[in-house]
Amino acid sequence: MTDSTEDGRGHESPAAVIPLFGVRPAERPAHTVSSVAPAVPRSMERGSSRPEAAHADWHPTWLEDDQPDESPDDEDAQIDADADDLAEKRLLRKLRARSLSVAEARKVLTQNDVSAHRAEAIIDEFIRHGYLDDAALAEQLVHVGVDRKGQGRQVIAQTLAGRGVPRDIADAALSAVPDDEAERALEFARSRASRLGDVDDTTAMRRLLGQLMRRGYGGSAATTAARTALAERDKGSSGVRFR
Repeated sequence: MTDSTEDGRGHESPAAVIPLFGVRPAERPAHTVSSVAPAVPRSMERGSSRPEAAHADWHPTWLEDDQPDESPDDEDAQIDADADDLAEKRLLRKLRARSLSVAEARKVLTQNDVSAHRAEAIIDEFIRHGYLDDAALAEQLVHVGVDRKGQGRQVIAQTLAGRGVPRDIADAALSAVPDDEAERALEFARSRASRLGDVDDTTAMRRLLGQLMRRGYGGSAATTAARTALAERDKGSSGVRFR
C-alpha cells in the first residue's frame, strides 16, 4: 500500500516507499560497512542459554566469560599427579638415609595415599634403577648381624623377616653364613663373662644365657658357650683361644 502527497501544482505524487525491513542489501551504501567487530548481542550475554537466538553478527569464536578453562576431572588428575610426585620424593629421601626393602618402600607410598597401581609403577622403576634390591639388603643385614653384632642365625632370620625380605631371598642370604655358630657364641660369651664377676655362678649363668639367646644363640650352643666362658673366667683365663 502507498500513500500520496499533493505537490505545489495540485497533483498527487506517490510518497517515498519505506521498506519494512530496512535497506535492501543492494541499496546499502558501501561506506556504511564498518571494519570494527560488532558488539556482542544482548542475547549472548552472560546467562544466555540460547545461542541460536543470537544476532546475525554473532561470531562463533566469541566465548562467554563464565566458560571454565579446565574441567574438574583435569584438576583432580593434576592434584593426584602432584601428590604422587611428593610421595616419590619422600621415598627417595628415606632411601638416602637407609636401605629399604620393597615391602618397606611400598608401605611408605601407601601411607602417603598413593594408589596401589601407581605405587607398583614407582617400585618397578626404582628396582630398575637399583634403588631397591631385596637381595643386596639381605646380604647387608647378614653381614652386620654376623660381623658387627655377633648375632646368631635365629636373630638374623628374624631381622630379615621384620624388614619384609621375602623368605626365599632371606634363606639364600643365610646360607652364606659360616657354620661356626658355636665359636661365635663362645666369643660373645667370653666378652660378657668378665662383666659378671660380682655375682654368684647361678646368677651369672642365667644372665649370660639370656644375653646369648637375645643374640640368637639358643639350645646347646648357648649353654655350652656360657659354661665354657664362666669356667675360663673362674680360672682366671684371659679368654684367648688356642687352636
